[in-house]
Amino acid sequence: MMHKTLRTTSVGSFPKPESLQRMRVRYRRGDVSYEELKAAEREATERVIRLQERLGYDLLVHGEMERGDMVAYFAEHWQGFSESLPVRSYGNRYYRKPIVEGPVQGNPGLTVESWKLAQSFTQQPVKGMLTGPYTICDWSFNVHYPDRRALVLDLARVVHEEAKALEEAGAKFIQIDEPAISTRPEEIDLAIEAMGIVTEGLTAHTISHVCYGRFDLIYPALLDLPVTQLDLEAANGHFALLELLSRYPWPQDKELALGVVDVHSHRVESVDEVKAGIRRALELIPPERLYVDPDCGLKTRTWEEAEAKLTVIAEAVQQLRDEEGLS
Repeated sequence: MMHKTLRTTSVGSFPKPESLQRMRVRYRRGDVSYEELKAAEREATERVIRLQERLGYDLLVHGEMERGDMVAYFAEHWQGFSESLPVRSYGNRYYRKPIVEGPVQGNPGLTVESWKLAQSFTQQPVKGMLTGPYTICDWSFNVHYPDRRALVLDLARVVHEEAKALEEAGAKFIQIDEPAISTRPEEIDLAIEAMGIVTEGLTAHTISHVCYGRFDLIYPALLDLPVTQLDLEAANGHFALLELLSRYPWPQDKELALGVVDVHSHRVESVDEVKAGIRRALELIPPERLYVDPDCGLKTRTWEEAEAKLTVIAEAVQQLRDEEGLS
């Protein structure tokens, strides 16, 4: 059962256990079969679910054990893409940046198997996880479409087909990650238009995660993104986001998922730090419309760090529920 107030969740990715990392390397070398790789992914996915259950999380994620990069994963399985040589994304992390060389075509149902697997491990709801059309465009090289707008809108159609497949499979919550929309404020209207195509006709609870950008340059336009919930990072910016949010009334038809621990820091925040950030948010957002989670996906952390940060969130939220008489 989900709590009625101050619900807990996570953004998406989890660190891959060392056993799965080794298996992925061996699979690329041809040393193990596809079935052996999938068995390792299944075991790792169950571990992700069990951790969230043990900590009492309300809305779960499957951890993306089958994915490397959040954009490249879809490009690898869709038509119209090839891949470049490794490109540096940040720090010492690299990925093979997709190249759009032809009309994009999806593979509806691509994410359904991994969602069904995760949901089979728990009675708690598990999010269906997609990468949004604007971010896929922004993090790819385009050598086919006449401009970015044409590519974004065509991708929106493809992502919509995948969202519909998840909904038809039973997913009640579908997250469409758009971290890139805060990097080009002049294109916020395009990102909003594309999301409208993605979510049109969906009855599922829709969520969009946006992180590590200039929120001040796209706010309050960001509030027009046609999703039920916005998931925004706050801890990395020392909760300056809340000052920005205080300048405009929060829409009554939208939820906020607030990132309260920094996933790009090895330091594990204290329970009191996290509680202080949540208390500030509660001055702006009613508790029944506030979710609490990390700033972003946890794949950049070790398993131990990820578990520690999720534990701090769970403890802080439970203390606040008890102190404020919330259920």
